[in-house]
Amino acid sequence: MLQTESLVTKWYKAFGITHVFHDIEHTAFTEEKQAKITMSVENKLNFTSLDELRQAVFNLDFPLKKMARHTVFSDGNPSSDVMIIGEAPGQDEDEQGKPFVGQSGKLLNNMLASVGLSRDEVYISNILFWRPPGNRTPSAEEIAFCMPYVEQHVKLVKPKVLLLLGGVAVKSILNTSESISRLRGSKNTYMGINTIASFHPAYLLRSPNQKAVAFRDFILLKKTLLDK
Repeated sequence: MLQTESLVTKWYKAFGITHVFHDIEHTAFTEEKQAKITMSVENKLNFTSLDELRQAVFNLDFPLKKMARHTVFSDGNPSSDVMIIGEAPGQDEDEQGKPFVGQSGKLLNNMLASVGLSRDEVYISNILFWRPPGNRTPSAEEIAFCMPYVEQHVKLVKPKVLLLLGGVAVKSILNTSESISRLRGSKNTYMGINTIASFHPAYLLRSPNQKAVAFRDFILLKKTLLDK
């Protein structure tokens, strides 16, 4: 249950969005409500460039930001046909201010290279812009705060293919409760964009037996690019 006047509630009210708050403040923060208020806020945002969006994100005020060293916005080529969205920055990302660095980043780079792509040829971001303390799973409240900006991010980049890495990214973008295991291996759609779900590199480091499965997802990514 959320507190009577949550931080995200106050933030949404600053946008003049009030029609969902009675429901939010007195009941659990369900996926349905998260999607509803995300859509409401999305309609209030209209950035015209990535620079404008980046500056807005860096100027955001949110408790999670105060506990992080850096705001982690993106890395790579914003003109790429491939946009990769992960879950949230980890310790290495928080220290360097870039997504997917450290061991997870090295594995991602290697998997991209295995299908003839380099890090410089793709565009990389996350659902959250700040590291949750202790690398814990992002809360529904934190995801709801960031999702309108993530949606604007995708709209501005206009990739031909989206690659979602990790359960938080997959469930938030595709608005589903289905697991990666059920969604991977096939093409999904988000904003009319071919979208591929796969495991997060951090998970693959813990479960190396799944690397071969994830490799097939990267083959699907390359095939989807060639088909466009």
